[in-house]
Amino acid sequence: MDYRSRNRAAYDRLVQQGAVFAKVATDEECQKPLATLDSRGWLPKSVQGLNVLCLAAGGGWQSILYASAGAMVTVVDLSPEMLALDQREAKRRNLNLKLLECSMDDLSGLYAEQFDIVHQPVSTCYVPDLVPVFAEVSRVLKPQGIYLSQHKSPVSLQVTDRTEKDQYIIGLPYYQEGPLPGVNDTSYREAGAVEYLHRYEQILGGICKAGLMIEAFSEPLRANPTAKPGDYRHRGQFIAPYLRIKARKVAQMESKTPAAGIWLPE
Repeated sequence: MDYRSRNRAAYDRLVQQGAVFAKVATDEECQKPLATLDSRGWLPKSVQGLNVLCLAAGGGWQSILYASAGAMVTVVDLSPEMLALDQREAKRRNLNLKLLECSMDDLSGLYAEQFDIVHQPVSTCYVPDLVPVFAEVSRVLKPQGIYLSQHKSPVSLQVTDRTEKDQYIIGLPYYQEGPLPGVNDTSYREAGAVEYLHRYEQILGGICKAGLMIEAFSEPLRANPTAKPGDYRHRGQFIAPYLRIKARKVAQMESKTPAAGIWLPE
């Protein structure tokens, strides 16, 4: 099985097991959907009438919140079980969604410059190459469109185990190639999924190379000083597990008459 088939099957199972990734938006969250989605203030004050792509974001959370806030929402996900949650919740709440079962690195079913916002939760770890992902995001975004994404930290994915003194072991090389092997510490790994380590230069640099300008960056806090060893919040005290990025599609630079080697935009 290839990485897409394995990850589709893994997430179908996670839905059936009631995993945290399959928790749909609550009534309380839908009362203040943008505040729920965007505690950092990275989104516009209103998304009413905007075209939003929830990329690799099935599961009935992001899509329902955006639609509740008045956006026109398309959901792309590899897992039919995750998309079924979006469909179920949209029907229950009388919301309209467009659902598309495909991989984040092939959005050929979508038009160029179609979306005002692309929102992608943690998912790039499931593809071997980020170049086509960011190229597709850039292609489907409108000029000045916003790309919100979250990624697994490469250092977090290097952790393999912890010692008897509860010290975390960096057991995989930073320049790891190919699928990640199984490890004893699975705090931030999904059972049955094929995952890949992407370095900072591949994440941050790849976004920039795709014509997207990074405007904000944060490392979501997943630490609790009272958590016991073995709990993901204990590990989060020592290694930040995620990167959260806001980027914007910049207008293409076109050359006019060059002056002193400077290329002027339109």
